[in-house]
Amino acid sequence: MVKFSAYSLMISSFTPFHSIILKNPRRFSRNIPFNHSTKSRVTSYYQNVQLHTEGVMGASRYLPPLFSIAPMMEWTDNHYRTLARLISKHAWLYTEMLAAETIVYQQGNLDKFLGYSPEQHPIVLQIGGSKLENLAKATELANAYNYDEINFNCGCPSPKVAGHGCFGVRLMLDPKFVGEAMSVIAANTNVPVSVKCRIGVDDHDSYNELCDFIYKVSSLSPTRHFIIHSRKALLNGISPADNRRIPPLKYEFYYALLRDFPDLTFTINGGINSVVEANAALREGAHGVMVGRAAYHYPWQTLGHVDTAIYGAPSSGITRREILQRYQEYGDSVLGKDGNNRPNIREVAKPLLNLFYSEPGNGLWKRKADSAFMHCKTMKSFFEETLVAIPDSVLDAPIAGGVPSGREDLFANVHDLLPRQYHAREEEALYA
Repeated sequence: MVKFSAYSLMISSFTPFHSIILKNPRRFSRNIPFNHSTKSRVTSYYQNVQLHTEGVMGASRYLPPLFSIAPMMEWTDNHYRTLARLISKHAWLYTEMLAAETIVYQQGNLDKFLGYSPEQHPIVLQIGGSKLENLAKATELANAYNYDEINFNCGCPSPKVAGHGCFGVRLMLDPKFVGEAMSVIAANTNVPVSVKCRIGVDDHDSYNELCDFIYKVSSLSPTRHFIIHSRKALLNGISPADNRRIPPLKYEFYYALLRDFPDLTFTINGGINSVVEANAALREGAHGVMVGRAAYHYPWQTLGHVDTAIYGAPSSGITRREILQRYQEYGDSVLGKDGNNRPNIREVAKPLLNLFYSEPGNGLWKRKADSAFMHCKTMKSFFEETLVAIPDSVLDAPIAGGVPSGREDLFANVHDLLPRQYHAREEEALYA
């Protein structure tokens, strides 16, 4: 039997760090470069932040989104976000994309789709859709759940979404509609709104076309924050996985946006796989960095360094044994709550399977987990059966130990590659 340490902390006692409160939100330009120190990054972010409504306080209660975890379908669910928040106090979390129609048609069951624990703040709800009335209603219904920001998906290349669904990245071809959609979303919430998009679609992949999209959306709506996946999307039937691999990364487009739209906020996304690479992006002036699969596949190695390396906070010293103790309390509290034995042990434990990546005993732990999924009924029994595979030295090693790996030169010379400066042809851009 594996015994947890005597150090016991209830989940309810684990709350985000709220030491930075912006008392006077203002509208600022984004053209002031970041200082390399983490403390200066936080200060600079708030000195330059631009909120879409005076007095909006949702996002400003927390440290800024210098590092956020990308919304990923079937991955960034409540279970994963609970684990992520136990590892990092300051990383911004995103939900999976929720179709506006789902929210509207599930009004009697909204807790299942929109509910989350307060420990997950700061957290952003990502929605998708192509009908203004549903986007308005979905946003209104989400207000009761107190998300810190509402994000609109204009980047998903999945055939189910961008094809049959006629939203996601396909909406980049209709920036006027996106501007209208963002106005509708903003009108039905009192928190900031943002757009996540690619740098282009199919043959509509020039820098000027990307700028036209940004210009139109920001001019026609209160949107001031864009998350830029630095690849274009191909809508010729290739898989979402290939859409993350085949189109080349063009980080120079992202950094050119910082130059050409100094009054907007941009978060960079795509191909960034470690805290080292996130810091490299920030050193070159990125306002924020979004990391996807690396944060899921290597949570301890990635998220374990976010608070110290990105935000400059002291290490919490928490261990994986202590994290699993807290997760056990969470897991046993949610097992079967949706009825029909859902969520089950496999679903609740799924995010944990990468927690010991590259550590001694990892392979045996996963094999034991596969066996335990067949008969364990509680997280307590699951851990008792599986954690015998992991050495105490691994379970009790404090967070943020060792030196994170990654390419420090990922953005080297990016400013030498910037495309020509964009000049909006205002009337043509807005009404084309």
